[in-house]
Amino acid sequence: MPRLGPGRPSPLGASRSGEGTNFALFSAHATAVDLCLFHRPTDALEAERIPLTRGPQGVWHIAVAGIGHGQLYGYRVHGPYAPERGHRFNPAKLLLDPYARALSGSVGWNPSLASHPDGPPGAIPDHSADPRDSAGAMPKCVVTAAAFDWGDDRLPGTPWDRTLIYECHVKGMTMLHPEVPKELRGTYLGLSSEPVIRHLRSLGVTAVELLPVHQEASEPRLAALGLVNYWGYSPIAYFAPDVRFARGGLGQQVEEFKTMVRRLHAAGLEVLLDVVYNHTAEGGCLGPTLSFRGIDNATYYRLDPADPARYEDFTGCGNTLDTRQEPVLDLVLDSLRYWAEEMRVDGFRFDLAPVLGRGDPAFDPAAPFFARIRADPVLSRLKLIAEPWDLGPDGYQAGRFPAGWGEWNGQFRDSVRRFWRGDPGVAGELAARLTGSRDLFAGPGRGPLASVNFVTCHDGFTLHDLVSYEQKHNEANGEGNRDGSDHNLSRNWGVEGPATTTQVGRVRERVTRSMLATLALSRGVPMLSHGDELGRTQRGNNNAYCQDGPLTWVDWRPTPAGQSLLGFVRAVFTLRSELPPLGPGVLWLGPDGLPLTSDAPDAFGGHFLGLLLDGERPVLLLLNGGGRSRAVVLPAEPAVPWTVVLDTAQDGSRPAGAGLTLAPHSLVLLQPR
Repeated sequence: MPRLGPGRPSPLGASRSGEGTNFALFSAHATAVDLCLFHRPTDALEAERIPLTRGPQGVWHIAVAGIGHGQLYGYRVHGPYAPERGHRFNPAKLLLDPYARALSGSVGWNPSLASHPDGPPGAIPDHSADPRDSAGAMPKCVVTAAAFDWGDDRLPGTPWDRTLIYECHVKGMTMLHPEVPKELRGTYLGLSSEPVIRHLRSLGVTAVELLPVHQEASEPRLAALGLVNYWGYSPIAYFAPDVRFARGGLGQQVEEFKTMVRRLHAAGLEVLLDVVYNHTAEGGCLGPTLSFRGIDNATYYRLDPADPARYEDFTGCGNTLDTRQEPVLDLVLDSLRYWAEEMRVDGFRFDLAPVLGRGDPAFDPAAPFFARIRADPVLSRLKLIAEPWDLGPDGYQAGRFPAGWGEWNGQFRDSVRRFWRGDPGVAGELAARLTGSRDLFAGPGRGPLASVNFVTCHDGFTLHDLVSYEQKHNEANGEGNRDGSDHNLSRNWGVEGPATTTQVGRVRERVTRSMLATLALSRGVPMLSHGDELGRTQRGNNNAYCQDGPLTWVDWRPTPAGQSLLGFVRAVFTLRSELPPLGPGVLWLGPDGLPLTSDAPDAFGGHFLGLLLDGERPVLLLLNGGGRSRAVVLPAEPAVPWTVVLDTAQDGSRPAGAGLTLAPHSLVLLQPR
């Protein structure tokens, strides 16, 4: 038996203390808590079971001498199993520490993880506890305490107005990269290898935004289909880097993640994490018991007031974390601080962010979550980005987040897609998006830099597929093509799927370049989705969250068209860095070269947009979203000879006379000679 001491209630989790380790776990409603120590990750029986002492404010704790880095552990928590009162304690289930810094492996589905005994498919559970012991099927928590040499690492601190975000998946970025060593492909170390860094810098990228890297647990339904939650939006351990992306052994994911951050920082690249503090992998009332449900279900989750055996679900994933409860809010803030201070990341993108500000149940931009971040000396200085929608009441909250926050601008995405596929009546909407979406971000402390502009992201069609498919093709997901959005605002330009004629291919390439140029030249913070610059395709799958294979991995050997696209992307974002931003002082023009009398949306007609940014470095931008060529008269003032420096319909620069003709679906940028 290890030598024991009373321990202390803070900090939560497992922390090295002198010659041993202190363990502390919050559970307000438990009647007893056992710490379970294991020798091997696959052990089905703990080597030691040690009762914890209940301290103040529902924290159970103990100090165990003689153990340290690499020790495997978990918890068994005792209490009432009374779902009708919100309690789901079951000591037959080995539970993960919510504050665990690393896990010994991924959570794989096993019947012993079930919360309820087996019954007929689809049957309502009988509210009895499943008696099967889950220890043999569960990964174990790992005590970590190894030092890390950060050297002269420092956060790049890139200003918002010079930021270009590149959203990517750790594994998908490198699994097919021929220059990344095979043993590093799909890992944190592979993502930070020289070939990948060289590529990112060539695009002008300043920040990588990683799809979730908190340890995830795939849904039982996916396991039954032989699939996984590839994207990782199914978290179960908010302090633990996902072991899927590590090369080394127990606990090595922590060191390898830090190594990745250090390397990216050295290259001037910030690291942003896509974080999912709105729900967990335990799902709804039929889901497994892995951690929070068995530790203190009534505290961690929002329960249905009319039936506490069920959950309020503002996420579409079966449950919602209850950040109205102080211990849950503390967990989220502690996790953010850990990643900021210990792992040295530069910011966060919050998945379904309105959930974090919901009361009962309205969204409040002054909710405690936002107030505490604003008051935090570390977190308040980071880049903070909201996905401004969820499935709760009034779920679309774009423009309502606090000063200093960025927000994914879904209206930018939609207006760009609609304009370039040729929809009528979109020019006025796009004009607002080009110049920073003042209609959305006009509050105190807001502005154009609150708008994170994007055309595509992980969710939906890739950019290549956006111009190649009008229908989703998600059959591989095993849901009869019912999953995924039907609202894609895409166009296939004559044939569904791969181009069958040169003409179709050329139109697609032009529209792709026009959308990318619009993204690059718009006011706000641009975001690229990984592989779009190479023409990455998912063959029409617009919900590839469960596909871990060549369908979702970036193919680094692009076609000639993809290679040409890569050159265009590099050029257009270099051009962005050299141009003054399109602000509220632009002059809107008609195709006759004359100023419009109003910048109200209804002042714009047809498929044409023209704007002039006058000053020391005049800029003239012309967009033709229609399917026919359009003759355009250049403005008489300023009286300067113009040069075409960008044309998405043809390569190279050329002088312009008093007018020019825009090809269908093309964008042209002019500057003085």
